[in-house]
Amino acid sequence: MEKLVEILLVEDNPGDARLCQEALKESKILNTLHIVDDGQKALDFVFKRAQYEDMPTPDLILLDLNLPRVNGKEVLAQIKGDGILKRIPIVILTSSKAEEDIIKTYELHANSFITKPLDFNQFIDTIKTVNQFWLGIVKLPPKE
Repeated sequence: MEKLVEILLVEDNPGDARLCQEALKESKILNTLHIVDDGQKALDFVFKRAQYEDMPTPDLILLDLNLPRVNGKEVLAQIKGDGILKRIPIVILTSSKAEEDIIKTYELHANSFITKPLDFNQFIDTIKTVNQFWLGIVKLPPKE
């Protein structure tokens, strides 16, 4: 039996969140997509605080950088600073092309940095490729 994969999408743009949802729905990998729209909710989700205390630990996090309340770099830093949660692969999925964002996120131990394509079909293909790579090819660490 195929294992259900838990994905956390941290995205404040409802259109981009919907595109990710559609791309993952078409994926051949059985997954559950959880969506939060700001950095504080992302931290609450992964640290299982407040209304997220019963949520599963994600197998993969797709993280935007430009988020309300707590920005993506801070979310990345806090997750990668945790002894257990740092194992979760975090893919930066952002509209930024800024070299300083690329450098900083890798310094904070992001697993990859992807600039969101503006073209609809390219965006869908990118999400499918990310999903296939991280959840179909890569061997992820076991959850605690």
